[in-house]
Amino acid sequence: MVLGDGARVWLAEAAAAGTTKMRVKMAQAVELAKLFTPEELDWALGHAAVHARFAEADLASILDHHASATAGGPVNQAGEDRSLTQGTRGWVTLGASTPATAQVIA
Repeated sequence: MVLGDGARVWLAEAAAAGTTKMRVKMAQAVELAKLFTPEELDWALGHAAVHARFAEADLASILDHHASATAGGPVNQAGEDRSLTQGTRGWVTLGASTPATAQVIA
């Protein structure tokens, strides 16, 4: 595995912070490289370094969160011609009797 800029920053910042078990944590990073792309891993290492996240599960947590946050799915975004408010369509049935409530009332 070739170290990218994120890994270099992580190593420098972790050493400056007095992080223990750096070899173990880098070994975990190598294991995570089997599950994620080198770019994702390097980004996560850089992200962890910038935010001083050097605990044992931090890198996996960052990768997991990033993967779930960027997972496919509809992206909703408000704009000049589109609102993200719920609207009032759901209020149409408010107070209207349904067959089940009509039988209870009768």
